[in-house]
Amino acid sequence: MRRPWIVGVLLAGLLLGGCGDPASGPEAAPPTPAEPGAAQSPSSTTRQRPAASPTTGAQAPTVLYLGDSLAMENQKVLGQSLRDELHAHYTSAPYSGTTLCDYLEGTGERSLVPAADKAAALVRSLRPDYVVLQFWGNSWGYTPCMDGITYSANRDTYFSRYAADAERLTDQIARAGGARPPKVVWVLQGPDPITPDRVRRVNALYQKRADTSGDLVADAGRTVSPASARYTWAQYLPCTSYEHHHSAYCTQPGRDRTALHRDDDYLHFCLAPTTSTPKPCPVRSPGIMRITREITRAIAAQVH
Repeated sequence: MRRPWIVGVLLAGLLLGGCGDPASGPEAAPPTPAEPGAAQSPSSTTRQRPAASPTTGAQAPTVLYLGDSLAMENQKVLGQSLRDELHAHYTSAPYSGTTLCDYLEGTGERSLVPAADKAAALVRSLRPDYVVLQFWGNSWGYTPCMDGITYSANRDTYFSRYAADAERLTDQIARAGGARPPKVVWVLQGPDPITPDRVRRVNALYQKRADTSGDLVADAGRTVSPASARYTWAQYLPCTSYEHHHSAYCTQPGRDRTALHRDDDYLHFCLAPTTSTPKPCPVRSPGIMRITREITRAIAAQVH
């Protein structure tokens, strides 16, 4: 392994632990149907209602999006995609550096998410049809509610705790929904070059939880993985037909490939530099587009 790669990976880990997210201004690029738009203030919850639209065959769904720094960078693009495709009513409340336990009611001051933005609290106030959960699987002891449990120190304890939190979170969401509980959409994560088996097992946990509770999965991680190697990390992948048609998303057309990650960040998909101020991604980023299109597709398959 080359030294620059090691340094880049270590830097990315520090950025993730410190909740780093893009915060620069939008770059100039041709308009596309799902342009991210300007970055918003660091306020956690973004409520976005669609403009008046023609009547469609299916009722417009209400979607709530929760998660960590990946959800933070994705949130505006996902909202635009859901509005464009499904005329959805959309609310996002991601917090960088979080994991499942942060969104549980009853965690108090040990949580990075305030009481008003807990999953159950938002379900009671918004009455969503779908709650999309996107979590990488905090594994380094940064989140207080994890009680210091880390993947590196005790893998069995880490996965047992993570499974228990997934069950508690879906139970709280279902109870908050009352007679009409929302469907939970678990977003499966992309490859991790450092601990590939961890992400594989986290995704299996999400799949099992969805199967047990009758909920859904969106395999967004597959869209940012090589076609023949689901858990092999790649910085670049061949451009898709969508990316060829929307040229701003095929970053190296001469080589028929597009960039998913920056050189200095193996985890996040925003192609803008990371900072300590969490914000939605301010630049067009192929990885984010791939992920959000797959989440939209999974919900659309249920709506129509």
